[in-house]
Amino acid sequence: MTLPALLRGMERSGRSRTDFQVSCPLFVVTGADDNELAANAVGTRKQIAFYASTPAYRKVLELHGWGDLQTELHRLSLAGEWDQMGSLIDDEMLRTFAVVASLGELPTAIHQRCDGVIDRVLIGFPSSVGDDTVSSVLQKIRSAA
Repeated sequence: MTLPALLRGMERSGRSRTDFQVSCPLFVVTGADDNELAANAVGTRKQIAFYASTPAYRKVLELHGWGDLQTELHRLSLAGEWDQMGSLIDDEMLRTFAVVASLGELPTAIHQRCDGVIDRVLIGFPSSVGDDTVSSVLQKIRSAA
């Protein structure tokens, strides 16, 4: 939704896409194994649900056919039902809004998801991932660009 508007504005101002860097924070679900992936997905589901509960994100949900979910998430947010909200974000929604991959597959998954669209990504890693692993994964992401 944002990139087409950005490109139209750049065209109107006489600039090209190469004159501009698109940066984007990513929702990332990762871990060393399936158990870590599942555990780390819980927090990301809650975060996605929080954003999706706000009226400003309804159009994004509608784009994917999930507009009615915004109404329910908003209702639950007003009731303080944060845990229940996260449970409404199913695997399809999670994979639509987040990069979900094991640590070994993460660099390739990010590259496939973002190449040609996002120039610079911001990634948060779960606290279970050690500094050496983070450095290694980031180096692989940089070399894939």
